[in-house]
Amino acid sequence: MRLGPRSIAALALTSATGLAAFAWPLLAGQGSGLAHSQDAPWLFAALLPLLLAVAVATVSDTGLDAKAVAMLGVLAAAGAALRPLGAGTAGLEPMFFLMVLSGRVLGPGFGFVLGAVAMFAGALLTGGVGPWMPFQMLSMGWVSMGAGLLPGQATLRGRRELLLLAAYGAVSALLYGLVMNMQGWPYIAGLGSGLSFVPGDPVHENLARYGAYVLATSLGWDVPRALLTVVLTATLGGTVLRALRRATRRAAFDASAAFASPPERDETGDDGARPRPRA
Repeated sequence: MRLGPRSIAALALTSATGLAAFAWPLLAGQGSGLAHSQDAPWLFAALLPLLLAVAVATVSDTGLDAKAVAMLGVLAAAGAALRPLGAGTAGLEPMFFLMVLSGRVLGPGFGFVLGAVAMFAGALLTGGVGPWMPFQMLSMGWVSMGAGLLPGQATLRGRRELLLLAAYGAVSALLYGLVMNMQGWPYIAGLGSGLSFVPGDPVHENLARYGAYVLATSLGWDVPRALLTVVLTATLGGTVLRALRRATRRAAFDASAAFASPPERDETGDDGARPRPRA
């Protein structure tokens, strides 16, 4: 599903809002009283209309209909159902591979909405609702959107495509952890240590401490997530890609309706159809 000008504008606005929500503590002054636990409700309130704007823009640009909404619901439910299988266990999250493959087949606009909605549904299903949830929705949306932006949509198939998706899945799983740590680092790491966030310090110094924080805390979770994504993509990716593409073809998202004119009748009222012989 291609990106049109409305979809690009909506995705750019949503992504810019997400980047500002993640990174604004780095630019805050000392004594600003910052904490992502306080800005999460505002981000969630802003994210819902932005997601709706992305969905409406994608429908407007591509002509999607109720079949697209139905597929979005089915895939979001499948992703949410996969989340409890690995939540809280060494970072293993099998929903990543499905979001990557779905974004690959359905495109960046649809993929962004799918990733965010699937993460929201998974949070409700597992009870993982908290200040981190809107940030998780944004991050998973970016994961699926990036898969839709990978090259070779029309030409790359087979083993080479699976290798590309496996590599992207590994990188995106690591980057997901890197970005999500930014949400909790300003208030989880505490104060007075070499890993702590210091409001008002130069950005490069805070980023150096952030890199040490990631290495010391979350890398042991991010690497298993990346490895599981690679394994599932390599073993199940071909089957899932074929199923998704078959469903997309049958839904005929890109098909345009064509109306044939009725047959002309002659002066006697005959439409030219010959009577069929009886059996």
